[in-house]
Amino acid sequence: MSMLFTPLRFGSVELPNRIVIAPMCQYSAVDGCMTDWHLIHLGHLALSGAALLTIEATAVLPEGRITYADVGLWDDATEAAIARTLESIRRWSGMRVAIQLSHAGRKASTEVPWKGEIQIPPDQANGWQTVAPSAIPYEDGEHPPVALDRHGLTQVREAFVAAAQRAVRLGVDAVQLHAAHGYLLHQFLSPLSNRRDDEYGGSLENRMRFPLEVFDAVRAVFPPERPVTMRVSGTDWADGGWDIGQTIAFAQALEARGCAAIHVSSGGLTPSQQIPVGPSYQVPRFPSRAP
Repeated sequence: MSMLFTPLRFGSVELPNRIVIAPMCQYSAVDGCMTDWHLIHLGHLALSGAALLTIEATAVLPEGRITYADVGLWDDATEAAIARTLESIRRWSGMRVAIQLSHAGRKASTEVPWKGEIQIPPDQANGWQTVAPSAIPYEDGEHPPVALDRHGLTQVREAFVAAAQRAVRLGVDAVQLHAAHGYLLHQFLSPLSNRRDDEYGGSLENRMRFPLEVFDAVRAVFPPERPVTMRVSGTDWADGGWDIGQTIAFAQALEARGCAAIHVSSGGLTPSQQIPVGPSYQVPRFPSRAP
């Protein structure tokens, strides 16, 4: 039998097979709250036979949403909306459930994809001021983000912690932190978006500091037997950016801190990325060697 259909255990989570449903944004929330659409979407997936269902990128602060229609987990109302959805799903499915906690950083305050996905300036409806490691916009001409100061860093870290504590109350089986696709934690990792001159910028060790602080803080409040994982972009696909070597160093630092798994994707940090899109482009095949 294929390894895909064999059990896998990490932490206290026993998976009957190795099929994991990745988080998929639906852009269908209202004020951060899940709607009936999420019950239909997640409920359908929960009957698929996969082993683990991951709730879409869930913002830890209102300004951390990619769009105004993103799901959040920052107050009692957003927590209650997820609770209602999970209660209904659990009546019909025993599938394990994880949640991806996220902050979009400079890629926040955008329009939903089917309306162009462009940035909405803070002085327009459904827009707000974005934040980032450095005051560098994602695209030329966009309203620039505000560079996070020490108070801002603390606020974001504590928001991840508070969301993880709400996830505990919701009974989710695992938490994934989103450090991929050009969102805030990825922005700290990449030298293309992190131009800070303090202990959070410059060297690889410094650029990893804040994402690792967030991981440590979440790991400290999430039950030790339940997994905390990290999603990363293995490469920015851009000269001078985040790459495989740095990803390996980051993964090793996470492993030493008790990270249960790494979900590897790529890209999303810069419009200048050059992605060789094609079958298996993220898992290059190497020629076999003779024994």
